[in-house]
Amino acid sequence: MNGNPRAAFFDAIADKWDGWECLTSLRQKFATGFDAMGVNPDEAVLDVGCGTGNLTGALLARLSATGRVIAVDISPRMIEVARDKVRDERVEWHTVDASRLPLSAEHCDRVFCFSVWPHFEDPGAAAIEFRRVLKPGGHLHIWHLISRARVNEIHATASAAVNQDRLPPAEETGAMLSRLGFEIASLADNAEHYLVTAIKSPR
Repeated sequence: MNGNPRAAFFDAIADKWDGWECLTSLRQKFATGFDAMGVNPDEAVLDVGCGTGNLTGALLARLSATGRVIAVDISPRMIEVARDKVRDERVEWHTVDASRLPLSAEHCDRVFCFSVWPHFEDPGAAAIEFRRVLKPGGHLHIWHLISRARVNEIHATASAAVNQDRLPPAEETGAMLSRLGFEIASLADNAEHYLVTAIKSPR
């Protein structure tokens, strides 16, 4: 049994997760987002909170033969489902906490936190770790495809393991990232989606 309550919660719902999404629509939204974010085909991309691998799979469709994805999650079962679904040698899978990544400094061109930011026990520690593994000029995207209010409503009515996991206003998230040495490129916090894009300052 998983001793981390959040990890155990996500273990328990991993096999149901994809049934709660229209995966075709999700892939289309990812592709549109990647275009707007300027994801390049040869990048090394960190997918934090990869879940069942939907963002990972969409990234692989975008990336070239030399691009790669490092997919991490705290839930062993989520990783198992993702690995069974996404069979590609360009992916490196890790069951780890976001604040303790098994990656060298300046390893990644881009970090995605898709639908995971509220679940970090210490968002500041995670952000510091993301800054460490990003190359100078690399991008961090904190992204949800529903409104902040809807995210917080879903969590508030869920298991005790996650019902205090709150997505803060984008301006609050951006201010924290600024204090930690990121440059804020864009903020969106509306009825359709939530997106904070931050850049690790080039040397």
